[in-house]
Amino acid sequence: MAFSVGGGEDAPEEMSEINVTPFIDVMLVLLIVFMVAAPLSTVDTPVDLPVSTAPPQDRPQDPVWLTVAVEGDLILGDARLAPEALPAALDAATGGQHETPIFLRADQSIAYGRLMEVLNALRAAGYLKVALVGLDGGAP
Repeated sequence: MAFSVGGGEDAPEEMSEINVTPFIDVMLVLLIVFMVAAPLSTVDTPVDLPVSTAPPQDRPQDPVWLTVAVEGDLILGDARLAPEALPAALDAATGGQHETPIFLRADQSIAYGRLMEVLNALRAAGYLKVALVGLDGGAP
């Protein structure tokens, strides 16, 4: 009885290829794990918001209108203002009453930064009651 240690005729040949099937199986399992875990990692707080039934507020007799024009200019009533003249003009228009609401109108093409500059100027002047004016309904 003889043993064949080497590569005889009946010995299987060596494979020089890499079997990628286990690699693909692992990748598919990882893909499924991430697909299941991804939606769970998002923060989503369900909130049932109430519907407002508040009636619209009455407009004062002589509202103080501050408009930010397309060019970014400030217009108080019908008079154009320099930004540094805003506090004095508001004091003259409101009689120094800082509780008077200011109705702020701005063109929709105004940059957000410019609008924040105007709101900061109003706050620095002591006017904290600012109403942003928009149109009722309509398409944007």
